[in-house]
Amino acid sequence: MPKDKKFSKYKELFLQKNHILNLISKNDEKYLDEKHIFDSLAIKKFFEKYSGQYRTLLDIGTGGGFPALPIAIEYPEIFVTGIDSIAKKINAISDIAKDLNLKNFYVICDRVENINDKNFDIITSRAVAKIDLIVKYAMPLLNKDGYLVIYKAKNIQDEIKSAELSLKKNKAKVVDIIEYKLPLEEIYERNLVVIKHV
Repeated sequence: MPKDKKFSKYKELFLQKNHILNLISKNDEKYLDEKHIFDSLAIKKFFEKYSGQYRTLLDIGTGGGFPALPIAIEYPEIFVTGIDSIAKKINAISDIAKDLNLKNFYVICDRVENINDKNFDIITSRAVAKIDLIVKYAMPLLNKDGYLVIYKAKNIQDEIKSAELSLKKNKAKVVDIIEYKLPLEEIYERNLVVIKHV
């Protein structure tokens, strides 16, 4: 199935699930493309700057599958794992992936601190927790040349400052902040905070 058709089918399946499960708020349904899919695919900006052989990606706190599912559709060569402790959400996105016949998408229903696979090329996290906490859980699971990419809103300098101890403890550093805007009438400024092992 061509990518554009796969995304159309994905949106249709997602909205069906959302009516039952509230994966995103009902008010956000009309902004599914702009606020959720476009935002998830902002990782393109990371790939443009940091090209490499990325084979595995872990999405921490994947919830309704953002950014994991749009990334899995857009990048079939990357094996994407979404982890979340809420079973109904994991089951929903697992069903969507099966209906889309996504061979590169896998889910884990658990808390991230309980997994011990330590070789992910990229770890993402969007709208889950503060940077210091994500660093604590993500860095031990990231391979030595890997990148942690955290999706954040515009005012992040204080949060980065608060994460200094966690970064130091986990031998990590913020190497980049990639800014972008969502395609909405009101201004939605966003950032990808890029973190690496020191």
